[in-house]
Amino acid sequence: MCGASVKSESTRCEHCGTRLALAACPACFGTMFLGARYCSHCGARMDRAEAGESPHSCPRCKQRLKVVSFGNVQLAECPRCEGIWADTLSLEQICADREQQSAVLGAAKVALPSESRPMEPVRYVPCPVCHKLMNRVNFARCSNVIVDVCKNHGTWFDRDELRRIIEFIRSGGLEAVRSRELAELEERRRQLRAQKIAGAWDTTAARDRDFPDLRLGVSSVAKLLRDFLR
Repeated sequence: MCGASVKSESTRCEHCGTRLALAACPACFGTMFLGARYCSHCGARMDRAEAGESPHSCPRCKQRLKVVSFGNVQLAECPRCEGIWADTLSLEQICADREQQSAVLGAAKVALPSESRPMEPVRYVPCPVCHKLMNRVNFARCSNVIVDVCKNHGTWFDRDELRRIIEFIRSGGLEAVRSRELAELEERRRQLRAQKIAGAWDTTAARDRDFPDLRLGVSSVAKLLRDFLR
């Protein structure tokens, strides 16, 4: 509109206020300018195709979502707020694909620094499919990315949240979560075995206390056997 330069993370022109034409990168899902050949976040080539309108609307701004194909995955994207709706199967496929890439690239398994973001009031939003209020969940319980989840239909990602999830996965976040869960499971098994052993000892002690003659009889038989063997 005005020809002024803008930052890559801007959604509006800082000079005239015009909303910029943005889209999600097909590789890292970071926000990039519509028409750009390469992503400013990861350098990936723009490879996305719009496939018409979705029957669902954005849970935040109520705009009709657009169906966008990222390789073999189809997502629904809001043209106004850049939010992304992913059904359960699509999200599972994205997570699996990015994990495989992390293994090939040998991504360092370190936690990503948290991004500083302005505090916004918490607002629960409805599922685009069933219109019931979704739960706010910390993805993988330790990613520090709070997403809106409908258990039956899918997950809503606000602008740049899906990119942050991909970065978390590529940094080895899901692998670290699995390792911790396995360690917790093994610790629970160890505690259960310890409780069973303690319960067995308590049963033996109770039997000796309740039936002292039986305990004495067994001890006497053992003493007679030792004397006989001598």
